[in-house]
Order: sequence, then C-alpha cells, then structure tokens
Amino acid sequence: MHTLFVLLGPTGVGKTNLSLQLANHFHAPILSSDSRQFYRELKIGTATPSDKQLQQAQHFFIGTHSILDNYNAGQYELDVIRLLPTLFETNDYVLLVGGSMLYIDAVCEGIDDLPTIDAETRNHVQQLFQQNGLQAIRTLLKKLDPDYYAQVDLMNAQRIMHALEICLMTNQPYSSLRTQTTKDRSFRILKIGLNLPREKLYQRINLRVDEMIIQGLEAEARSLYPFKHLNPLNTVGYKEFFDYFDGLCTYDEAIDKIKQHSRNYAKKQLSWFKRDTSIHWFQPDEEEAIMAYIEANLTNEHT
Repeated sequence: MHTLFVLLGPTGVGKTNLSLQLANHFHAPILSSDSRQFYRELKIGTATPSDKQLQQAQHFFIGTHSILDNYNAGQYELDVIRLLPTLFETNDYVLLVGGSMLYIDAVCEGIDDLPTIDAETRNHVQQLFQQNGLQAIRTLLKKLDPDYYAQVDLMNAQRIMHALEICLMTNQPYSSLRTQTTKDRSFRILKIGLNLPREKLYQRINLRVDEMIIQGLEAEARSLYPFKHLNPLNTVGYKEFFDYFDGLCTYDEAIDKIKQHSRNYAKKQLSWFKRDTSIHWFQPDEEEAIMAYIEANLTNEHT
C-alpha cells in the first residue's frame, strides 16, 4: 500500500537533514508542511532548505506562493491530496516534513469544508482588529459564536478572525460548521516525531537564530517591512525586527525576543503533537532506529 511518511517535530530540532536521508533511502519525494516555507519571499527567517539541499531530493510546496497570496490549510489539504496520486504512480513512498500543526492535520485527517472568504469580509474583519484591537474581535466572536469563544485561544488573533470571517460569510456560528470527523485517506500514514531534551532543543534554537542573523535576517526583514500588515509576516523572526524598525525595542532585544518566541513556539508545537498517540518519537540522531522502525512497519504491512 502506498505510504505517506510524516516527519514532524518542533522548530530547530533537525527535521531537514533527516528528511534528506529518508528521502534518498526510500526514493521518496518531499512535501513541505511548513506553512511559512510556502512563501518565496521568506527564506532566511523560515530556515528554507538551501539550494544544495533542495537538489538532493524532489521537493514540493517550497517557495510556491507569494506573501500577497491568500493561502490556508484548507487549500493546502486540497493541493496535497490532489498531488499525491500522481506521486504514488511512480513512488511507493512520499515524505511529508514540517512542524505546522494544522497543516499536517489537514493532510492526515482532513479539515472541514468551509466557505471561501471574500475580500470584503476579510478586509472588514482585519480593519476591525487593526482599528479596535483584540478585545473588539473577542467581543464580536462571543456574540456570534459563544461556543467557539469558550474554547478558542483568546490570545490568538488569527484564529479569532478566521472564525469571525466564517460567521459573517455564512450567518451561522463557526462551531456549528466544524464536524471534526477524520476523512478517509487512500494511503497509509506513518508518523515519526523528532524531539530532544528541552535544554538541548532550546540551545539548538538559539544557535539557529544566530545563524539566521549571520545569513542576513535583518536585511530580509527590512525588505519585507512594507508588507508587515500581511498575515504571512506575522511570523517569528520578522515581527520582532519590525518592532525594532519601529523603535519599540533595541536590536539586541529584538534578537532575544526572536529566540524567546521561537522557544515558545516549539513548546506549543510539542503540546499539540503530544495529543497524537499515533506519533512514534525519536531523537534526531537515532537514524538507525528510525530506519528500523519504518522497515518493521513496512514489513508488517506485507505479512
């Protein structure tokens, strides 16, 4: 049976290097599930694989969109599910790699078929947030969908705005449209998680931020400053530099914040992933154990 290997884990853990080893060993193309690597303008701050790394295996969903495009997990699900049959014609295995939780779930489990948001509704909700702040969109969500208001992360403006867009587009509560049923897939899914002891992971994250600074993250962020209002730029590594450019913090404070927010994001990723009992966890240097685990599962499939 065709198999989708899913290699996931927190930011900075070492997914890219291992993905290339797995891709070459199993002759598997790689699909990125990093929701910021889709955008061609965001290279340094998203740790996009280098040109040399991209040449080592066939890659999809890296640099495929502009920050000016409206792209979301629902569209990503459709694109991946449409692409996989073509890839499986010539490959027994395909490798999905990344750490964007919702995008991985979209491929593995599916997300609800929600309406496309028109530009007028999206602009209305964004203006409400930009002019009146987080409390204003919280209040409106509580009025339109008290059930979802009770469970959403009230600090996550993007999620609140998305729910409001759906409410306003359909005249129905967003929560009433979320079936949360897992969709059937025509391929097998094998999930491999990478993690490290927290202190070691945080050390790697800090070092990676230092490398991004050396590679020119400040200049990349400065070139994107005119677009800072766009959702793709609401991203660790960019928004901290935007604050520095606006005089809200010093250069050193901006870098410290990038490290801190990257560590916070890694913690959030792990909390999300730990709810999924189908993930088998390894440390990134346990290549032999990972290969053995995959081979054993593939062998079991054929016996």
